[in-house]
Amino acid sequence: MGIFKAYDIRGVVPTELDAALARRIGDAFARFLAARRLVVGRDMRTHSPQIAAAVIEGMRDAGADVVDIGLASTPMAYFAIGSIDCDGGLNVTASHNAGQYNGMKLCGRGATPISAANGIRDVERAALAPAAPPPAARRGALEQRDLLAAYADHVARFARLEREVTIAVDCANGMEGHTLGPILERVPRARATAIFTELDGTFPNHEANPLKEENLDPVRALVGRTGAELGVSFDGDADRCCFVDETGRTVGNDLVTALLARELLKRHPGAPIVYDLRSSWVVKEEIRRAGGVPVRDRVGHSFIKATMRAKGSPFGGELSGHFYFGENFTCDSGVLAMVSALNLLSRSQTPFSALVQDLRRYHATGEVNFHVEDKARAIAELRRRYADGRQDELDGITVEYGDLGQPSWWWFNVRASNTEPLLRLNLEASSPAERDRRRDELVALLGEPEA
Repeated sequence: MGIFKAYDIRGVVPTELDAALARRIGDAFARFLAARRLVVGRDMRTHSPQIAAAVIEGMRDAGADVVDIGLASTPMAYFAIGSIDCDGGLNVTASHNAGQYNGMKLCGRGATPISAANGIRDVERAALAPAAPPPAARRGALEQRDLLAAYADHVARFARLEREVTIAVDCANGMEGHTLGPILERVPRARATAIFTELDGTFPNHEANPLKEENLDPVRALVGRTGAELGVSFDGDADRCCFVDETGRTVGNDLVTALLARELLKRHPGAPIVYDLRSSWVVKEEIRRAGGVPVRDRVGHSFIKATMRAKGSPFGGELSGHFYFGENFTCDSGVLAMVSALNLLSRSQTPFSALVQDLRRYHATGEVNFHVEDKARAIAELRRRYADGRQDELDGITVEYGDLGQPSWWWFNVRASNTEPLLRLNLEASSPAERDRRRDELVALLGEPEA
């Protein structure tokens, strides 16, 4: 698998991605969009200025004018692309990957996602062609624009805090360290204590991936030291976040989706809410209880965003910590998820652990990975072995037995990784005993899980 992935472009610098290739990508992207004007932002990685500059030169080679917004979290780049009159743009970032990586997240007009299904493969073919196309007759112009204040204003408009709320924040030396301060200035009832706010693309304190439990230890400790009502940890480009409650216990992102969906449905009664198919059944149950329409979707931001746009959904959530807001150009934003959680907390004196406790009523394995070379054959075997269950193949294979309200039920989803010889299992059941029994059954079929 090369650097052109299912949802973005990502590789090691300079062996897989260097300035020369970045310039070709910028040129190819501009020509793919037939762009007149594009937006480019970048994260804090040591090579991001060089990669971004090269991308910009490539876009200008193709005749596109470029608005360079400089340092930007990915949600800030989405804001810029969505609010500036442009044909699209990209953010130079490798998200949560280690410091030697870099890449790009691509958007069309209105911050619509560009993935392998609708453009990345075209960009790949053009960027890797034997010869670069001749420069356009008119070279594109370059404009620098500082949008940090405008972006902070945009985020602050989502804040509806009814009292002061204390929060502990781990920026992981990533891009939330750039945007958090101006946002908090505009949300005075959010009393935050933040760590690792210094921008450092070498990630000296810990990996910027909050999905790994060990990477939540710093924010757990900060919650303990400060007595904060909530803790939140961001990934490297700040489009994802994960939460811990006031006791330091991790709150699964599917539970956060259910919690925030209930709130969004108060303002958007009867609306469709989109969630990824790995999520607990508590999500669909809570959406229905709140009068909404649960919409189960494939894993991946391009699918979630497309479904939300098609159905006019105000909110969506993924188990990975991506939370999507219809009023935010239907884009994901870690900080908007944080603000939404603060809004919720501010309406009562109830601790976050108590707010989420009733959502912890079912029993999941979490995501379990298996090294499997012939992924298609393994999924075919699961299809045969569990032929008596309700099956669908929206994303990998999902099999369901029983249903909510029955004494015993369970379901699982197995899907193939886009980039590795891995199958990913998510399983949930009505009881811990049923969960463990069915997990062991699937382990016997798929082999020992990855450590």
